[in-house]
Amino acid sequence: MTTIAALRAVEILDSRARPTLAVTVTLDDGTTARAGVPSGASTGSREAVELRDGDADRYGGQGVQGAVGHVNGEIAGVLVGRPIADQAELDRDLCALDGTATKSRLGANAIVGVSMAFARAHASSAGVPLWRSLTTDGATPRLPVPHFNVINGGRHAPNGLDFQEFMIAPVGAKTMAEAVRAGAEVYAALRTLLAGKGFATGLGDEGGFAPEIDAPEDVLTLLVQAIEDAGYPATRQGVAIALDPAASEFYRDGVYHVGGQSLSSDDMIARFESIITHFPVWSIEDGLAETDWDGWVRLTERVGDRTQIVGDDILVTNPAIISDAIERDIANSALIKLNQIGTVSETLDAMRLCRQAGWSQMVSHRSGETEDTFIADLAVGTGCGQLKTGAPARGERVAKYNRLIEIEVDNPQLPYGLL
Repeated sequence: MTTIAALRAVEILDSRARPTLAVTVTLDDGTTARAGVPSGASTGSREAVELRDGDADRYGGQGVQGAVGHVNGEIAGVLVGRPIADQAELDRDLCALDGTATKSRLGANAIVGVSMAFARAHASSAGVPLWRSLTTDGATPRLPVPHFNVINGGRHAPNGLDFQEFMIAPVGAKTMAEAVRAGAEVYAALRTLLAGKGFATGLGDEGGFAPEIDAPEDVLTLLVQAIEDAGYPATRQGVAIALDPAASEFYRDGVYHVGGQSLSSDDMIARFESIITHFPVWSIEDGLAETDWDGWVRLTERVGDRTQIVGDDILVTNPAIISDAIERDIANSALIKLNQIGTVSETLDAMRLCRQAGWSQMVSHRSGETEDTFIADLAVGTGCGQLKTGAPARGERVAKYNRLIEIEVDNPQLPYGLL
């Protein structure tokens, strides 16, 4: 059994200059590992709850000293010196200690930091890479197709674009190194294209450009041109496009507000049908609001045989919600975010459920990130075949892509690509 010898958290900054936690675990054999906790801007209403201080005199109320205190106090008091059999036992103990369904007492940000740091320490102590230790029954490790967020809108950028993320996915690459190269080259071509058309090339939260464009179709036209300018085929088999409209953010009073238009669920579905007919869009995440379950059923029926339909806000990496959605034929894929559910074990459980149901999964970062690369290993170890972690720019995003390249170099036998 493994014994935790020391546990410590500190308040640090994320990539948006907001506070978050870094948690360090030390085992009795001297192994030390650290985890940085991500934080989202666009969040589902049923996500595990971050604990923020609410002190207006510090970071506008966004401080996390309370969560840090829980790690250094109550959580450490229970875990330090105790033998722990495995990750699942640790995570069960953390959930029991918190005692709430949403991890709101101790804070999901405190709990997930401890869970991630322990997973990394446990792997290091065993002498195996983190990705290997995260491989569960029924999963075959593989290098995922990276989904680069190259145009930002919605909550991620100060522009008038309602759709939140426009991503490029080098589906046709043969290796991770080729995929990262394609992403960087298309990103550079897009910068040149935007500048040439007089658009600003400032960046949004996730490193994508944030031009003043209102219509999603206009962005898609630019992306196709940038992909081709970079010398790649803009096709579903070459460099494809993925969307994350984050529709809950522009859904009010039963209506979707996009580019000055008011659209019903069926109007939105018809618009997506038109988009996937005219552009090489292979994946749509959160195309409808988290409360529009009937709309999700129709969206999946209408385009699910041609397009990956990914649930994020509607599923929040929660095994119970995912199970319900599978039974109701809502979506055919799940976005996977560690801090949405709050522990590594529950995340792996959610991914196992999806795999057993024939659903795909896409591991994801958050808009507020640190340099931590845990999710790169998670995507490889679970063999899900997909990872999104922002543009091929900004250190906290690039760190994940560079980690994937390193894994490939060290493990050339690993396959690359979608499942």
